[in-house]
Amino acid sequence: MLEVPWLGFGMLALLGVLTFLRGCPATLIGLAVALLAGQAAGLAPPFAELAGELAPRFGLPAVVLPGFAEMGAALHKAVLPQIALTVTNAVIVTAALARALYPEAGARVSEKRLCLTSGAANLLLAPFGALPMCHGAGGLQAHHRFGARSGTAPLLIGALLFVLALFFADAAVGLLAMIPLAAVGAFLVLAGAELAISKRLFDARPDCWPAIGLTALATLLVDAAVGLAVGCTIEFGRTLARDFVSRRGSRSD
Repeated sequence: MLEVPWLGFGMLALLGVLTFLRGCPATLIGLAVALLAGQAAGLAPPFAELAGELAPRFGLPAVVLPGFAEMGAALHKAVLPQIALTVTNAVIVTAALARALYPEAGARVSEKRLCLTSGAANLLLAPFGALPMCHGAGGLQAHHRFGARSGTAPLLIGALLFVLALFFADAAVGLLAMIPLAAVGAFLVLAGAELAISKRLFDARPDCWPAIGLTALATLLVDAAVGLAVGCTIEFGRTLARDFVSRRGSRSD
């Protein structure tokens, strides 16, 4: 957003207004404005350059199985550094957010099911060239924030991407690049702010605030793994202290 401030902060202001209008398709309008602004200001590849690649051509991805050397490199460079973020953002927080946003149906989105579906998706689709994927609290919050409250939205997105991959693979990257990153940043800011400044934060007991604050600080200054370790350590210590005080009180009685 800082690289193109007029678009990034202009889009943020536009989305902020549109999301307060009941029934307004803020996401679709925002994307349309971003595409037009990107073309007009030369911030994205011209649509004319992609026109020749838009003829539908059916194609299936080739199956590629990694060797042991590649699996070892992936474990060192991608899997281990990503574990903490995946466990927190894609499992723990996503399950908690689902229960908060959908009290009646959210219980189905359990930590166990999130782990199983993420693992199955990666194992089944990675040989076809898919990027590593997982569930995400940010995505769930963004869907809910911009009005997608049922399973229809992910089905529509999945169908669109499926058609794009099978019939327009040559132009897929170029088409997605037509959305300027400054505009994408505005969408992320709105979803991220609502996720961070949540009701759960303000409803937390005062004795939880040190764990919340220090975890956030460690994550921001270092990384998610250190933040997770700090938070778990503080929470474990808080639980021990609370149990100790409770036992002392029981003995006094």
